[in-house]
Formats: sequence, structure tokens, C-alpha cells
Amino acid sequence: MKIVVTSIFVEDQERALEFYTGKLGFVKKHDVPMGKHRWITLVSPEQPDGVELLLEPNEHPAAKSYQKKIFADGIPATMFGVDDIQAEYQRLVEAGVTFTMAPTTMGNVTVAVFDDTCGNLIQMVQNN
Repeated sequence: MKIVVTSIFVEDQERALEFYTGKLGFVKKHDVPMGKHRWITLVSPEQPDGVELLLEPNEHPAAKSYQKKIFADGIPATMFGVDDIQAEYQRLVEAGVTFTMAPTTMGNVTVAVFDDTCGNLIQMVQNN
């Protein structure tokens, strides 16, 4: 068994698609109309056949409540790994991404947290 798709709730699928592809550099893998919404998945350009990230509409009241509460508590919705967190942090800051935590070493990892503009905090991590 392996993970093939994981999802993240987003307030606006189009805005999320623009952020995750334009700012973060993910690549769109699927974009299928599904009534009012779309099945939009992204992959890392480094792993085009790897785990897909589904941009899931937060239409359900429980999804909205969950998303708002973890954001308010400063809890990241998911984590992305990077090889050079300082370089990635600098690249994203220059692209206008807002960080709530600059790169910080915690034991054998360095982490940073940013706002995805779609209702989530996202953590980046580099193994030291």
C-alpha cells in the first residue's frame, strides 16, 4: 500500500492553483470538471509520478471549521520537504509569499511556515 493522493482544503480552487503552480512551482497533473468544482491535482516537478496533492474545495461546514481553527492556532495543514530551506525561503519571499515563521532549526531539521493565501499555513522542512 502507498499514498497516491493527499488533499488540502482550499477556499478558492483557482487561486490555489495559481499559488501552488506560480509561486511554489508544482505542476498540474489533473484538472477535471466535477460540477461546481474541479478535481485538480498537482505534483512536484521532481517527482511527476509521485504523490498528488488534491486542491479540495472547503465547501463542507466541517472542512471550513477545521481549516479556520487550525489556521488560527498556527498549525500547518501539511508539510513539504526541500533540499535547501534558506534558498527556498529567499525565493518565496522574493515572490511575495508571507511567512509566519522564518527558517528555524529544531533538532535535526530546519522548518519554516508560510501562508498559502487559500486558508492554510504550510510548513517547509529540510533535514539537517
